[in-house]
Amino acid sequence: MTTDAFPPVIAAQINYLLSHSPLSIKIDQMWAGCKYSGLLDRFSLLIPFCLDFIKWDVIYNAQCPLAAPDVIFGPEDENFHPFCVTGDEGDFKLSKNSLSDWNSKDPSGLLTLIHELRDLYLSYQKKRIGEVDDDRLKFEISTIVSREGIEMYMSSGVEKPEEVKFSVPLLDMDINKMVFGCNWRHQQKIYLQVIFPVGRKYVSAPSAPRLKLVSSPELKVLFPIEDVKLPPWLDGMCMAEYLPNLEETLERQILDAVSLIDVRRHFIEALAPVFGRPLEADPVFCRKVTFLAASGVFTCLVHFFLPTQFPKQQPVLMLQSSQHFNSQGAPIKSHLLTEYPWSPRWESSQMAERILEFLVDECLNFKKFCNEAQL
Repeated sequence: MTTDAFPPVIAAQINYLLSHSPLSIKIDQMWAGCKYSGLLDRFSLLIPFCLDFIKWDVIYNAQCPLAAPDVIFGPEDENFHPFCVTGDEGDFKLSKNSLSDWNSKDPSGLLTLIHELRDLYLSYQKKRIGEVDDDRLKFEISTIVSREGIEMYMSSGVEKPEEVKFSVPLLDMDINKMVFGCNWRHQQKIYLQVIFPVGRKYVSAPSAPRLKLVSSPELKVLFPIEDVKLPPWLDGMCMAEYLPNLEETLERQILDAVSLIDVRRHFIEALAPVFGRPLEADPVFCRKVTFLAASGVFTCLVHFFLPTQFPKQQPVLMLQSSQHFNSQGAPIKSHLLTEYPWSPRWESSQMAERILEFLVDECLNFKKFCNEAQL
């Protein structure tokens, strides 16, 4: 979304927030407080929290853009008063904060404010959950309190039961540095989401929580998190017991995934003597490569898509004509090709030769398909 419709001072703060925050903060919607001003001055932010998003409205005044904004929190957080402290007589007093020192000329002001509020919101949720009358939750919190980066959130509503969600960062390893040449903008992390129902008393054999692994989308090109099989949660187990086994499994699988990059690279290098020099290739993760092929006067591109589990899983092929186009002007492509001779035990050179043998006939079929499609 463009911020051109905001006053310049406000637009500068919004742009700085979106471009400099380590969090993937997004603008959900924008609107004007006064329909006669012609300028936007308020918007909703989606802020990552506990593997989900919290939605806050930020309210500026287009008629006075140098003034500090207001922030409106969600309906479930009516008791969240971030800048208020209780005085000696029980009354609320304002604490010193980024709003009290607001400087409209500093473009980082909004970024500082949102991050400050998010930290206070995390403390608010921890305090809220700590007051829940549930012995199991209190025990879980006490066993992982020393672990860094944990976030927690209690959700409740009229039509849904109370639940406490935990976001637990896993693996004390720098995944970014394990892949040579990768240009990931953010630090790649894997989290375990643990969801406990809120009970009012401790039971001897509570049910297992709901578990889910979550990673940043960029990591899937190296390590598809959805393919990981979680260890079973045994009766009477707590998070402090469950996490070491899970982390050991994940670390071993990530190291295997990194080692498979070189296996895919070796296969791509073995394709070159058979298909010629690639037109383009993925040099970092070695997941894609494209060659130019010819059958008489017919030329086409051969796309190879290599799965992360190569060579256990075979590449997917697709042909693309360089001479035939559909009614929208796009090149005609084949369907995805997987029915060809393959064995993960073959040498890379043999894999390449068997694919070439398959494509000799397949290119003729594809040429016929392209001619019929144009007619």
